[in-house]
Amino acid sequence: MSPKREHPDATYIADLVERFGAFAPVTARRMFGGFGLFVDGAMFALVADGSVYLKVDEANRPAFEALGLQPWVYGAAGRQMTMSYYPPPDEALDDPALLREWFEGARAASGRAAAEKASRAAKRGPKA
Repeated sequence: MSPKREHPDATYIADLVERFGAFAPVTARRMFGGFGLFVDGAMFALVADGSVYLKVDEANRPAFEALGLQPWVYGAAGRQMTMSYYPPPDEALDDPALLREWFEGARAASGRAAAEKASRAAKRGPKA
């Protein structure tokens, strides 16, 4: 049996967990061929294709769009899927104060998404 290989993004993931972990406890999980970064049980960022993308919704999307940043898009079942994750500006990864601002926006968006999901589940009632 061959030894388990390290994911090519493992060092990058560890660096991101450390950077974002300065603001709150952050965990990483492999998913969809990339990684999800979580805080408070909600996914606030994803790492795909060697880049990090932060969760957006109607409240924080305008800040990303104002800088000309584009959402993460991937191909699935022969079509393009646009996701609610955008890259932070490059300079944010080098400036802890700026990174915190983008992190907090993504954290809030992920919290709102989790609350909405829980609300929809509660309206459906318990599974039979």
